[in-house]
Amino acid sequence: MTAVLLAGGIMLALAVVFGVILVIFSHVFSVEKDAKAQEIEELLAKSNCGGCGKAGCAQFAEALVKGEANLSDCKATPKANKEKIAELLGGGDVGEETVAVVHCNGGDACFNKYDYHGYGNCQSCELIAGGIKACPVGCIGLKSCVDICPYNAIELSDEGYAQVNPEKCVSCGACIVNCPKHIIGRIPKSAKVYIACCNHGKGKDVMELCKRGCIGCEICAKTCPVGAISMRDGLPEIDYTKCIGCLKCAEKCPRHCIKKH
Repeated sequence: MTAVLLAGGIMLALAVVFGVILVIFSHVFSVEKDAKAQEIEELLAKSNCGGCGKAGCAQFAEALVKGEANLSDCKATPKANKEKIAELLGGGDVGEETVAVVHCNGGDACFNKYDYHGYGNCQSCELIAGGIKACPVGCIGLKSCVDICPYNAIELSDEGYAQVNPEKCVSCGACIVNCPKHIIGRIPKSAKVYIACCNHGKGKDVMELCKRGCIGCEICAKTCPVGAISMRDGLPEIDYTKCIGCLKCAEKCPRHCIKKH
């Protein structure tokens, strides 16, 4: 019994000694954080989404102080906080507030190439012949973006494609980075419409793949009263600096691939 108590005492003493050593080392070798960087970090969204290209908000704050990053690179932080950060930095472009949108509304209207029974996410499905959908840029609909969103801002619609709730989205970019089809982008938060298709193919080819894919008919561009829509490689593109939100393009689109936002 004495031997056991002695061994226990020795172990306890060693634990105390090593604990003291660790505390001393942590103080001696600690890296002192920049006070301004800490203040900026407190104002950032703290989502650590990586959308700015940095490992997290702390690293982004340090990069801002060093002049190695632009404040507009962060999409998740509210504009009011960005303006406070800009004051701390002595200026800086806060950028326009944006939200994410899924540029696809195919879902069940897009034909499948095969029946998929594998692991249930988009990345896994994408490994097999580019995914289940006949359209090469069609939303796979296995909810990878839904699962990755830290704000629960994305859900699968009843029609089988992912949709973003603009009220919850902070534009962190997690879904954009993780979508294997790269069909999630950002639009101004004030936008009234967006293009829900990414297929640049010819109309006849698109019709063979999806019932709701854009066929490049140009009706939207011809309908827009302010010339805010132009055609780029067979697909409409909206100039949001011109768009007045009249919704005429969405109403006239025969394929219903211009969505109200």
